Amino acid sequence: MCCMCTFPGQREEVSRARGLVARYLDGSPVTDDAVLLVSELAANACAHSASGRPGGRFTVRVCGNVRDGVYVEVEDGGSAWDGMFKHSESPHGLYLLQELSAACGTRRGDQGWITWFLL
Repeated sequence: MCCMCTFPGQREEVSRARGLVARYLDGSPVTDDAVLLVSELAANACAHSASGRPGGRFTVRVCGNVRDGVYVEVEDGGSAWDGMFKHSESPHGLYLLQELSAACGTRRGDQGWITWFLL
């Protein structure tokens, strides 16, 4: 079971992305961590990628369930970032991603970077 939504690349849309994840995971013990991490990734997409430019967008995908775990990804509009987490330091979002998730990573998507995590 999965859900997906694409949002305008504006900071005020980050709260809508959080709401999507919270509703989808309602009752899951990982809801709070998933909402926090999606908030960080969506904000990064708006601030540091083409998603934040006029007409830009970002997409959130959530799959999984309470028992088996949850997979979440945020796809941005593309940037010059190398997709590596090597410079992630506390308390920044990518550092939190690495600390709170069971696994995480990046890959190229159709438009930009897909950053994903597993809880």
